Amino acid sequence: MTKPINGAALLDEVEAFHRRFNVFPTEAAYAAVTLWDAHAHLLDCFDSTPRLAFLSPEPGSGKSRALEVVETLVPNSMAAVDASAAALFRSVSGINGGRPTILFDEIDTVFGPKAGENEQLRGFLNAGHARGRPTFRCVGDGTNQQVQAFPSFCAVAVAGLGHLPDTIMTRSVIVRMRRRARNEKVESFRTRIHVRQGHELRDRLAKWAETIQEQVTDVYPEMPEEVTDRPADVWEPLVTIADAAGGHWPERARQACLTFVNAARSNDKGSLGVRLLTDLRDHVMVGIDRLPTVAILDRLNALDDAPWADLNGKPLDNRRLSRMLAEYMTAGNEPIASRNIKTAGSVLKGYHAADLHDAWQRYCPPPPESPLPPLPSTENVA
Repeated sequence: MTKPINGAALLDEVEAFHRRFNVFPTEAAYAAVTLWDAHAHLLDCFDSTPRLAFLSPEPGSGKSRALEVVETLVPNSMAAVDASAAALFRSVSGINGGRPTILFDEIDTVFGPKAGENEQLRGFLNAGHARGRPTFRCVGDGTNQQVQAFPSFCAVAVAGLGHLPDTIMTRSVIVRMRRRARNEKVESFRTRIHVRQGHELRDRLAKWAETIQEQVTDVYPEMPEEVTDRPADVWEPLVTIADAAGGHWPERARQACLTFVNAARSNDKGSLGVRLLTDLRDHVMVGIDRLPTVAILDRLNALDDAPWADLNGKPLDNRRLSRMLAEYMTAGNEPIASRNIKTAGSVLKGYHAADLHDAWQRYCPPPPESPLPPLPSTENVA
């Protein structure tokens, strides 16, 4: 009789393999990456697959090495530096034999400030996060073309400098790498020796995955209460695998989940529109129930560490302010718009806190100290 595989002990070995060559910024990162390695062997059991992103502000931070180690541990690995979206579509379709685990190094050359938008690749990475979201393309010659659906659901890990598009970041476990300190030592990664060792662990992960496939299919684990929506989609596969492994992994997975989700929330400055709403609430209209547009613009453009004084070389003006705020609704389900404000001897256009209050509650992060200002009165409204 075959001896059952101890999942917790196997994950411990995979983590130890990473620790030999990688210095991650937190203990949570070791747990997350180890569980991600395992989840790549069980993709068909889940509705979503988190992207794994090793990002850093400077070169020489161990990102590529982390991706190299991951490459030895996942099934059907495919290094995809500078791969086109079309090539990835066809790879995931199994044209070259089996669905790959895509490992994309130097992702900043694809989405960096000098690389353009690369909307096809971004769409592929976004769609492939969830099961059942194929990418549609026209295939054929000249006028003889037909629409074909290309599957996109596959595991993807990336490494690069800076940031990724927000739509990819929200679908990812972000490991923010940094250069090793002088007292942080790792082994040198020797391809001819260590790839073989990694593959031995990969094969054992694959065998363990076969034994727990039914156990983890269509399972929705108990998540930390504050983890919902997209973060839950990202972390449910990893927590499910940790529960199947047992030992200390269920607790470690949930602790790692909270660590990453809270870090993402603290780093999330939101869209430019959310930034505008938040600055209006926290810096411009504090204790004020209405303010003329000219005064709002003066205050916004004078804020330190804010983008308003230099939006593509120009300060925020009343037209752009009006256009941005009109994207959001009042409590009466009407676009936020300027209204008349009576001042001494004149009537000026401006904005009322009552119109902004519903958007503040829906979109802005909690205020730093005080609650939202009370709904203002409607006196002196022309």
